[in-house]
Amino acid sequence: MGGSAVNGSYGGVSRRLFVTGMFSTLAGAGTGLGAGAAPAVAAAGRPERGGVVLRARPTTIRLGHRTVTTWAYDDAMPGRTIRATAGEVVRARLVNELPATTTVHWHGIRIAAAMDGAPGFSQRATPPGGTFDYVFTVPDPGTYFYHSHVGMQSDRGLYGPLIVADPHEPLSYDQEYTVVLDDWVDGVNGDADAALKRVNTTPHDESLTSHVLGGTSGHVRYPYYLVNGNTADDPTTFVGRPGARVRFRVINAAADTAFRVALGGHRMTVTHTDGFPCRPVTVDTFLIGMGERYDFLVTLDSGAFPLMALAEGKRGRAFAVVRTSRRAVTPPPDVKVPELHRRMLRYQDLQARRADRLDAPSRTVTVKLGFRERPGGNQWTLNDRLADDPLRLRVDRGETLRIVLHNDTHMWHPMHLHGHTFQVETTGRKGPRKDTVNVMPYKKLNIDVLADNPGEWMFHCHNLYHQELGMMGVLGYGKPPRRGHGMGH
Repeated sequence: MGGSAVNGSYGGVSRRLFVTGMFSTLAGAGTGLGAGAAPAVAAAGRPERGGVVLRARPTTIRLGHRTVTTWAYDDAMPGRTIRATAGEVVRARLVNELPATTTVHWHGIRIAAAMDGAPGFSQRATPPGGTFDYVFTVPDPGTYFYHSHVGMQSDRGLYGPLIVADPHEPLSYDQEYTVVLDDWVDGVNGDADAALKRVNTTPHDESLTSHVLGGTSGHVRYPYYLVNGNTADDPTTFVGRPGARVRFRVINAAADTAFRVALGGHRMTVTHTDGFPCRPVTVDTFLIGMGERYDFLVTLDSGAFPLMALAEGKRGRAFAVVRTSRRAVTPPPDVKVPELHRRMLRYQDLQARRADRLDAPSRTVTVKLGFRERPGGNQWTLNDRLADDPLRLRVDRGETLRIVLHNDTHMWHPMHLHGHTFQVETTGRKGPRKDTVNVMPYKKLNIDVLADNPGEWMFHCHNLYHQELGMMGVLGYGKPPRRGHGMGH
């Protein structure tokens, strides 16, 4: 799966020059979250007896050559990596030291409703000075993350990885790297709330357009795009050795940006989508929408290689370096990465394992993703309804419901369902199991949901601006609760 550096532009050196163990002094330095199995990270984040404590508070962080103020967990951005094994109980205490209410949502986990961190649906938001104990079982292995679900808070630094190991891991690999992508404005050009006000009062911007797939991937041109909290001019470095088989776990924690991801000089074999395994497929690049996660395997060549994440339809890139040789020249952030324009992963390339395929749906509903410009501000809708009086999809426990997502706008909509996974239908066959899926402009996409987790569950666009401007509905079991009990936003 590895490849040679293209035209030598990644500073490759002969494997014969590599001495095993030469990177021992670098293993803990400059790797961000990339060390994967680094004992300090794993020990700090593992939910042992007392669990972990997440202190949400104002702080300052370093972005390249500047320092900015933001909100984060424990003064780190991203927050600590929480690790568990499927079937274990995770215990996490939220300590709110912010000047606002907050929650923690465990994105992608099929969780008990009371632990979902969805304010107005499953819990009251935790007030300033308060605490909340999240205690839940992680049923499925995979790559997940946690983040605030109050207002624009997750467009600050309130997010972190949640990695659930498979006790019967079928894959064989030597290392793993966790890669968290983000778009960043906080403390640079105002804050996320100011950006929301601009988006709310700005007419549809047709200028942020993808040249490959069409449509607009986001509203905001961010000053920074990050890999594990680092900018392109001070990049995260993932240290490995030539010939190592490495698992990359890629999380898009951005509020408004889809990324096109490639590793220079290598092809990648995609093995998981949103935590669930799929039939392996080898590609050069993939698009990852807000809230999505992809795992892929690579056999590393010798050298220093760019891990590039282009901000799709925007001008900007998140950038990191994968290094297997001390002697290799570090690629610059503007290096050409031909893999970005070669074979791209498509949903129709992905098939779930037979064991993860859902039964045929018993009925079908259509959800229209829409937009309205109003004098009081822009509105993003589900079946012409807003979050304060939301669309409610009623299900009975045990049924499989097909939802036809009809995007009637020129924007991308990464639609995310809490508390469940669904199966994407691709060209008439059973596609991948996911919890977040990109619905492209003026297209339809079918997802099948098995109703196996009773509650009132958020169903919304994971473009944070669309979510906050109305694109939030409910998947609910049985009769709706009385108004004011679980139907708020």
